[in-house]
Amino acid sequence: MTFDQAITIVVSVVGVALSVAYYPQAYRIWQNRSSADVSVPSYILFAVGTTTWLLYGFYKHDVPIVLSFFLGAIGSWLVLVLTLYYKR
Repeated sequence: MTFDQAITIVVSVVGVALSVAYYPQAYRIWQNRSSADVSVPSYILFAVGTTTWLLYGFYKHDVPIVLSFFLGAIGSWLVLVLTLYYKR
């Protein structure tokens, strides 16, 4: 295994692990049926940011970026949608 391959694997694993961080928040909102303490502006930025990086990863054909931000984009949008739904 080359150094470049090893870095790609490490970056992919770390990126996916970080992107999974949105899911506990989404689960908590869904479970409690409340999003009282969730910041809408923060999750708007997260959702737009992760989606932008995902699109960039597709544009550059960069697998670590796509893997990382695919899960992150879904998770951040999920938290944002649930937050807006339960704030009403």
